[in-house]
Amino acid sequence: MSSVGANDVDTSLDPSDIHDVLRNERRRLVIERLREREGTETVRDLSEHIASVESGEEPAPRNVRQSVYVSLHQTHLPKLDELAIVDYDSDAKDVSLARHAREVAVYMEVVPKYGLSWGEYYLGLGVLGVLLVLGAAIGVPFVSDVNTGALALVVFTVIVCSAVYHIYSQQSSLVHRVQE
Repeated sequence: MSSVGANDVDTSLDPSDIHDVLRNERRRLVIERLREREGTETVRDLSEHIASVESGEEPAPRNVRQSVYVSLHQTHLPKLDELAIVDYDSDAKDVSLARHAREVAVYMEVVPKYGLSWGEYYLGLGVLGVLLVLGAAIGVPFVSDVNTGALALVVFTVIVCSAVYHIYSQQSSLVHRVQE
């Protein structure tokens, strides 16, 4: 089932395993929560968080928390552990990110608190650039006072700097894999 064996430290996850993991909302929420916390989380804390997200109530009803806890303990965490996405100590009930967590993060769309994805950000920059250059070309006041080439250069520089930041912050790009 998994492409990860007991002695297979440097092997990447199969994309079908990653898609199978991310197809389930509870598994995605586990990974997101552990990425936010950057440490170890208990199964109880994870289940309370996920139950609150699912129910929209804080604290979530007891039966929802219990259902989430059981499904995490019996199904989701063992699967994530088997694929080395998380380290799950079923005796201590502790969970932390494992060596393949970064591979999975590439497939997860990270949307900041304000709801703007990277795709929307780049689209906005592109549209802004086109509008500025078009405005300069047709004589819009203030915009036409600036050289069209300078406007385009500024917009492209912002896009390139944003892309460099985006690649660096992902920590799972080709650059990071080559460095490892």
